[in-house]
Amino acid sequence: MPDQHRQILAPLPAASSRILVRGATVISMDSEVGNLPQGDILIVDGAVAAVGLHLEAEGAEVIDAANMIAIPGMVDTHRHSWEGQLRRINSNAASLEDYCNATHFSFAKYYRPRDIYVGNMITALSCIDAGITTVIDNSHNSRTAAHSDAAVEALLDTGIRAVHAAGAPVSGTWDTAHWQGNLARLQDKYFKNHPDGLVTLAMMAQLEPDQWAVARELGIPIVTEFFGGGMAAELDDLHRKNLLGPDNIFNHCTCLPDAGWKILREAGVRVNVCPRSDAHYGIEDGMYAWQAALHHGIRPGLSVDNETSYSGDMFMEMRVAFYLQRVIGASRRLGGHHHAEAPTNAFRLLEAATIDGAACAGLGHRIGSLTPGKQADVVLIRADDLNLYPVNNAIGTVVHAAERSNIDTVIVGGRIRKRGGVVLGVDREKLRSVIDESCTHLFNAAGYQPDPFAESFAPIHLA
Repeated sequence: MPDQHRQILAPLPAASSRILVRGATVISMDSEVGNLPQGDILIVDGAVAAVGLHLEAEGAEVIDAANMIAIPGMVDTHRHSWEGQLRRINSNAASLEDYCNATHFSFAKYYRPRDIYVGNMITALSCIDAGITTVIDNSHNSRTAAHSDAAVEALLDTGIRAVHAAGAPVSGTWDTAHWQGNLARLQDKYFKNHPDGLVTLAMMAQLEPDQWAVARELGIPIVTEFFGGGMAAELDDLHRKNLLGPDNIFNHCTCLPDAGWKILREAGVRVNVCPRSDAHYGIEDGMYAWQAALHHGIRPGLSVDNETSYSGDMFMEMRVAFYLQRVIGASRRLGGHHHAEAPTNAFRLLEAATIDGAACAGLGHRIGSLTPGKQADVVLIRADDLNLYPVNNAIGTVVHAAERSNIDTVIVGGRIRKRGGVVLGVDREKLRSVIDESCTHLFNAAGYQPDPFAESFAPIHLA
């Protein structure tokens, strides 16, 4: 990437050898560790070493977390990070076609590698700012090898934990010749010598067994945009041919019939659901598939999907999920379904945003809970802020009331990335400058005239 882009971010500091988080209200998401009204978290060499009372660690960097709530870092299991500079450009989009008009069919075709870097960078930084320490980056605009490199390098430079799923563009001309060998090239260049690094590799592809075979030769996961009402008919054949497995990650899974859910469960397919995007774009019946997945024994992660229409935080995702599930239950009871699912609770949604999201990303053994031995991805939320105090219920406060501005500290793999409410190592003036330059290029190239009060996004290109 150009040096001026790298100058936005200070080099990542080494992780502190010892950090002691002292006096927090600890929500561990681990039943054996439990929750502590006032406890300590000891981090040693990037991992959680202990969670308990009155821990001591000579020479540790101490974070005074009195009046803070500690939770594991949240996991966004499906985000098109490259679209970062297109935030809320299409706020009233009512369909997937509307979404595509403002992304794939217009601006996507004009992305330079530097634009991919900027999009991924601001998405990753904003995730960290919002307490999302891990993201599955669905990068379906890998137009050239340089575009793919830029996406990976932005994730590495920001210090987020990520699964980068490189995917082919949806529209426009692009360098198709690079695609077949792109994943192997990325693996050799960035991941071969760092198998336990913060960023790992995946493929983004539709129900394309030939493409999946390439990913499986490399031993990497496969991410698929899966809309169950329209694509379920293909599952039986894939399952009979043993082409579905735990290395598959399916997004959305809307309107999937019972037989399809049975196949996904038997094959061990990982699932994430999209409370906001499914409703916002009216995907199939517009209802996210969390309750259906649970009914069939699958615990899905939550995902933001994109920021072209709404915000990028997991707090809002949990809240929308909570209320949609309540609506489903109420409508079923009104319809005479006497065995309708019981209303969900805040803890269950926090599980979806942390430990279940980690499992969806294939990282449940490393993150998702404050368990000794796991990587130290920790978020500290100021509980004495005006909008949160008094905290009469810690879990309810996190799920129903907390927001990005309440996050004091974010630790990723033992490295402090946000402290005192500020993401560290970012030159904000330079950051805004490169974002503005990228937007200007994309808007001019696509012939788009920005209107800050537009009620809709007028299609630019439809081919």
